[in-house]
Amino acid sequence: MKSLIPCALLSMSIALAPAKEPRVIKETSPVLPDNKAQSFTLPNGLTLIVEEDHSAPVASVQAWCGTGSIDEGKWMGAGLSHILEHMLFKGTEKRKAGDIARQIQDQGGYINAYTSYDRTVYWIDIPATGVEQAVDILADAMLHSTLPEDEYVKEQEVIRREFAMGFDDPGRQSTLLMFRTVFTESPVRHPVIGYLDVYNQLKREDVFAYYKKRYVPNNLTFVVVGDVDAQKVREQVENLFKDEPRQALEPVFVASEPEQVGRRDVHEEFPTELTRLNLAWRTPGLTHADTPALDLLGDILGTGRSSLLNQDLREKQQIVHSVSAGIYAPQTDGIFAIQALCDPDKREQAEKAALAILDRVKKDGVTQAELEKARRSLLSSQLSNLDTSNGKASDLGSNWQLTKNLNFSKDYLNAIARVTPADIQRVARQYLREDRVNVTSLNPIGSLSLKSDKDKNAANSEVKKFVLPNGLRLLVREDSRLPLVSIYSTFRGGLLAETPKDNGVTKLMARAMLKGTKTRTAAQIAGQIEDVGGSIAADAGNNSFSISADVMKPDLALGLDILADVIKNPTFPAGEVDLEKRGLLAAIKAEDEQPTAVARNAMRRSLFGTHPYALRANGSAESVASLTPEQLQAFHDEYAVASNGVIAVFGDVKAEDVLKLVEKDFGSLSAGNLALTNPPQPVFPDKAIDTQENRPKQQAVLMFGFPGTDILSDDRSALELINEASNDLGSRFFNRIREQMGLAYYVGAGNFMGLAPGCFLFYLGTDPKKVDRVTVEFQDEIGKLAKDGLTEEELARAKKKLLGSEAIRNQSNSAFAAAVAIDELVGLGYDNYLKRKDQIESVTLDDTKRIAAKYLGVPGRVEVIVQPPAQAAANNPQP
Repeated sequence: MKSLIPCALLSMSIALAPAKEPRVIKETSPVLPDNKAQSFTLPNGLTLIVEEDHSAPVASVQAWCGTGSIDEGKWMGAGLSHILEHMLFKGTEKRKAGDIARQIQDQGGYINAYTSYDRTVYWIDIPATGVEQAVDILADAMLHSTLPEDEYVKEQEVIRREFAMGFDDPGRQSTLLMFRTVFTESPVRHPVIGYLDVYNQLKREDVFAYYKKRYVPNNLTFVVVGDVDAQKVREQVENLFKDEPRQALEPVFVASEPEQVGRRDVHEEFPTELTRLNLAWRTPGLTHADTPALDLLGDILGTGRSSLLNQDLREKQQIVHSVSAGIYAPQTDGIFAIQALCDPDKREQAEKAALAILDRVKKDGVTQAELEKARRSLLSSQLSNLDTSNGKASDLGSNWQLTKNLNFSKDYLNAIARVTPADIQRVARQYLREDRVNVTSLNPIGSLSLKSDKDKNAANSEVKKFVLPNGLRLLVREDSRLPLVSIYSTFRGGLLAETPKDNGVTKLMARAMLKGTKTRTAAQIAGQIEDVGGSIAADAGNNSFSISADVMKPDLALGLDILADVIKNPTFPAGEVDLEKRGLLAAIKAEDEQPTAVARNAMRRSLFGTHPYALRANGSAESVASLTPEQLQAFHDEYAVASNGVIAVFGDVKAEDVLKLVEKDFGSLSAGNLALTNPPQPVFPDKAIDTQENRPKQQAVLMFGFPGTDILSDDRSALELINEASNDLGSRFFNRIREQMGLAYYVGAGNFMGLAPGCFLFYLGTDPKKVDRVTVEFQDEIGKLAKDGLTEEELARAKKKLLGSEAIRNQSNSAFAAAVAIDELVGLGYDNYLKRKDQIESVTLDDTKRIAAKYLGVPGRVEVIVQPPAQAAANNPQP
């Protein structure tokens, strides 16, 4: 395998020249030379591996300690193992600081070390004449280092500079980001060097205690390869360690990694000019049967100029500067990664292109020629590793450390030789799933915020409007965050189009539209859309009615087809209409049992008089009971027409595709006319009206209703802010009436604006015995608001809350689609939400004072009290 994680990312060498970490996975083939190594285990548990190679008068002497960053226990993240890598050559019981390096250099040798997750390795490459001294030095350092305090202090600064180097290195930071994204629990998510703030808490005593606990004979392996006499090396090692007893080696708990259950995306900024992109998947460990196939897949995808990824992404599309792929396979779970260097504006394109290549492998597999090329590549890489005594020693040490099998390299290459194209295709499908990918990137400063602003603007400005020849308005928003689509159709109608005799017709019609068409039964409508995980619903309000559907991306065509069917072709079967009628009558009864609903209905009757807004949202029991399927059909035919409607499609769609589908499904919808262009205007009372409703409940509800304005009024924004300021847990009403005086269970306000002027209301729930007192206090607070308007603090808070709540709402495509469609329907325009911030921010304190006086200071208000009959009698004694 081509090394996926450079050693520099796991540790920094203590010498000037960097040390290569041995490749974790060994690429070999049946032509790999026979392994002539000998292994010995001393009584104290130390393992010695020796291989004689007299091809050159040199040798490599290595000491492998089976402890790394994942073994640091309570000091996890401190980098203890890495500190010891620096300190073990700084002095022993018989060698002063500087002696070790000088003695090795005097022999013409070179010394170095590296730290990884599961081991720390020290090695000396030296002429054969210096092998005895090299073995002695490593044995001395492993068990008799003193970690001198003065050297520890000096080395701390060296390590801090190493931290700084890492902080400045985008390659290192990109790899660390990938590891901590793939692994959420496993300690390999932590940097081998540790975290600077944790490192700074260490004392020399902490490091020394860790050294004494982990550097024991039974946790050490010595590997000697080169122009040596194996027997003499064995005798020397036995003599050096004969007085060193086996020690208790406390097992270290290593957290296992839970199963990944979805895609992860983490993108960060860094002082760099280019973007480093990683696509990573968790894969099995080194000895798993599928690892050879994954290794070969990495080579096919990303090794060399002729690799699939390089040919497509770099040579053909020219969207990356470099790209590679490979695996990191330790004893436990590893990583398969595709890594690319690209310009920041090419990141998403590079990701999609890489995944497309991978999809091609999953679908079509790889050719025999591609597989053979990869086999030769891995063999060549492995053979080159064995060209030096250091490479051979590293190979043997890694084999033993990870598998306890000195012949693992050859066994692994034999497994490589058995892999078939079908195996490659299978592991690609099994492990490299798009719903298990971890996509990370390190990007230039400002590039993500610019993209975020672009995305935010796209989420707003990219609402596109189309008008079909029949007059139907189509709004489309492309949002690929999730493979979901919300469809919202709305038409003018509702209470404003009703009379006392047919009150409830809009609500009943909307519900019954889902109960059968010319080609679908109610069960088929529900079943077909729910079978694909979708939903469909209908509703009606003061000025409109709606049919909406939510589906997943692949089912958009089905969702639009069903929606068009129920809008164009409802049949209003008598039996289904009766069923829906019974449900609506039950809702009317339930409404009569809710004191707040009773108060609202009474207030609207008194305030609106004979105007349609005085009617009940669900209709009256009498009017609903009298409605017939023929009335529903007639109402539908008048109002469910193209010129009277808007359809919004928001989600993971392309506007041009949506337009084609909507033209196909809705192009035949009858054009009709826009309704309610000159709606009736309410005549509000010119003096106060007090009304009372008795209900056998334990609470009382007090409500005040005032004449309001229509939705196109210039006063709209100020009234909305007054409502917002009056309707939260920090409002003057809540603080005084509920918190300070304890006179109410709840208190709030409401603002209804329609195609015709609506109403502004205040309400509270209280103990029936407190009605008289709370009425006085409530009127007092309303009067102050009408006289003075909002305070500066109230206005500022209301602006933030109103704009914030709309931003929160607009996260949801279904809610956003409904809001934008209704804005278009009532005349505000589909792009009204883009103007909202300016509209709201422009309202001044003087505006709130003027508007509050205009609407809340009028005499023609309505007061409604809903309370138990007994309390009503007590509050209103007969003369």
